[in-house]
Amino acid sequence: MDPVRNPFSPGAGSPPYDLFGRESTLEQACILLARVKERRPEKSLLLTGLRGVGKTVLLNEIENIAREKYAYKTIFFEALETKPLSVLLTPDIRRMFFELDRMAGVGNKVKRGLAVLKSFMNAIKISWKDFEVGLDIEPEQGTADTGDIQIDLPNLFIALGEAADERNASVVILIDEVQYLGIQEIGALIMAMHKMQQRKLPITLIGAGLPFLPALAGESKSYAERLFSFPTIGPLSSQDARKALREPVRAEGVFFCEDALDEIVSFTQGYPYFLQEWGYQTWNLAAGPEITLEMVRQATEIVIKRLDENFFRVRFDRLTPKEKKYLRAMASLGAGSHRSGEIASVLGVRISSVGTLRERLIKKGMIYSPVYGEMEFTVPLFNEFLLREMP
Repeated sequence: MDPVRNPFSPGAGSPPYDLFGRESTLEQACILLARVKERRPEKSLLLTGLRGVGKTVLLNEIENIAREKYAYKTIFFEALETKPLSVLLTPDIRRMFFELDRMAGVGNKVKRGLAVLKSFMNAIKISWKDFEVGLDIEPEQGTADTGDIQIDLPNLFIALGEAADERNASVVILIDEVQYLGIQEIGALIMAMHKMQQRKLPITLIGAGLPFLPALAGESKSYAERLFSFPTIGPLSSQDARKALREPVRAEGVFFCEDALDEIVSFTQGYPYFLQEWGYQTWNLAAGPEITLEMVRQATEIVIKRLDENFFRVRFDRLTPKEKKYLRAMASLGAGSHRSGEIASVLGVRISSVGTLRERLIKKGMIYSPVYGEMEFTVPLFNEFLLREMP
């Protein structure tokens, strides 16, 4: 069939035909946005889930809803292992102040906000010498200029929130890959949102990260659960997975045979990224309006090769030989979570000798602990890849 008309779009953050099975999460986001817009305190959201469940897609959709339905001003960025939060956030905060400055309104909260931002930026330069964002204004001495992110960021957010409130505007900050932020940075965000709730200022935060994000937030600030909700984004149910395959092709006059749908749902385990990959390849292989089981089986060979060369490979190549060996030991135990002692036993070492290695893999976002003492892959089907890659 015509590859140009292919309704599937495998890729990082690529929007699918529809967000089947995510209605409750989107509704929760809408309630948050609506309440903050009316200056009513509400818990911010941190979406958590494994790789490939569509967290980035959801963040993008929430940003669209915030802009189009609730007239929010938005800031969206991805946390990085290589840059601090202050450096990532400052250019967007600067842009936001200038956007607010162009809006009708009285008062000087925006001008003050820019002065506070200048103080914040001057403090960043002390610890991040390559940082440079132009802002020709005198800093406000004594505000957001200590160099301590947990003191300065809340003060910067207060200045932004007051400026937005003066202009009768609302701001949502969306952050992807939150788990790459440091404990102090996560703590600073929590403290900043605490100030927003206390003062009923129109700024809210919606982020996304791996399943250990709630533990990071709790480790940073014990009251995090009172300021944030942590919706779990998991694989789609069998019914929603079938919809995600059936509905896009139906719009093009094409249909899946039921056994073909069964095969894909079984292989993908309902993970949205994999559904998109299988759907994309089966469409390209199909000659006519009917997608059969045989076509799916042909596509499976192509999909697995593509996943091995791209989706899995980019993560595998970041690992050291010892890290690969540890993960291979995990994979040999099968799918699901496994006790740290079992993994050490496969490696033939004492559990105490692999603690540092395990922590490195958690920090790299390869594994997490669903319950105390157990480890599980953050990337679905990665255990099967390791068995193919390291037989």
